[in-house]
Amino acid sequence: MEINKFIDHTILKATATEADIIELCKEAREYEFFSVCVNSGYVPLAKKQLSNSKVKVCAVVGFPLGAMSTEAKVFEAEQALKDGAEEIDMVINIGELKSKNLKKVEDEIAAIKNVIGDKVLKVIIETCYLTPQEIVIASELAVNAKADYVKTSTGFGTDGAKMENIKLMKKAVNGSAKIKASGGIKNLDTALSYIEAGVERIGTSSGVSIVKELKG
Repeated sequence: MEINKFIDHTILKATATEADIIELCKEAREYEFFSVCVNSGYVPLAKKQLSNSKVKVCAVVGFPLGAMSTEAKVFEAEQALKDGAEEIDMVINIGELKSKNLKKVEDEIAAIKNVIGDKVLKVIIETCYLTPQEIVIASELAVNAKADYVKTSTGFGTDGAKMENIKLMKKAVNGSAKIKASGGIKNLDTALSYIEAGVERIGTSSGVSIVKELKG
């Protein structure tokens, strides 16, 4: 199995330096990961580092809280694409979901999908803050808004990916969107268990050690 092709090689911490981004891209080239996932301000640097490679650049939008205005998220997504991003991982407005302002949540996802067009949109629903019912609703809203993926977590919440939540999401999207697991995926066994459960992308900062474990 080419597990590297499932991996979005990720660095999103506030303290990430230019040198960290350059190293991330170097590793992504070496291990042929699917993409690197970075904060939007680092997209130009990542794009430059990955020129003449097949590794895509993925940018997070509205990260990590999701509580900024829709206009701000739309602008951030547009700018990330201009800077060379090929995929967008956006955070939903969790408070609006919990307030049952469902149309507002769906419209925001749709607005971002509208500006990025045929580029891939992954919707981070931050499962650790949601009830099982809210996980289902959030996944359905993402599908309604034509998102390509539903994603478990930012990695900055109180918890990361969980098998029971992935199963809920998979059932809710019913084949109309793919699933990305992220948050706390640090070893091969965990990554493989999610892939076997139908996950099509893994977000992790442990991609190198996971690949080494597989080869080892």
